[in-house]
Amino acid sequence: MIQTLDVPFAPVRPVAGGDVGRPAAVPTYSHPGDAGADLVSTEALLLRAGHRALVGTGVSIALPEGHAAFVVPRSGLAAKHGITVVNSPGTVDAGYRGEIKVTLLNTDLEADHQVEVGDAIAQLVIVPVVQAVFVPVETLPESVRGTGGFGSTGYSRTTGGTE
Repeated sequence: MIQTLDVPFAPVRPVAGGDVGRPAAVPTYSHPGDAGADLVSTEALLLRAGHRALVGTGVSIALPEGHAAFVVPRSGLAAKHGITVVNSPGTVDAGYRGEIKVTLLNTDLEADHQVEVGDAIAQLVIVPVVQAVFVPVETLPESVRGTGGFGSTGYSRTTGGTE
């Protein structure tokens, strides 16, 4: 069974001189059991090939303490158009009350992508979080993995790049 959590939601109030007509859409889950709720664009823009843009969703939320929201790409946009979220996952902390904005990146180097008002542009995943207490020690305990990282598993050779 899926747990639910009440998350207060409010449309963003436009600032003086701002775009008063921007609609806001409640983040919605497309299917029962989905982990991510769709965030939609409140603005139309042409996302040029190889470029990025900060796109408003028109919504703000009040997460309960002990929770965070992560803004992640939509798999269909990524697979079909090369559109991703630059800082994925983008973190929304429980204390943040501003508009959730999404930094979209068009990874396609040839085709521009048109974003329309109301287009689903990202997903919002809400998770419980634990705040760490960092304890200084002289040495860390041993582990099977040790210091191996950045491709240290599953590859027998490198194929380029720097080491």
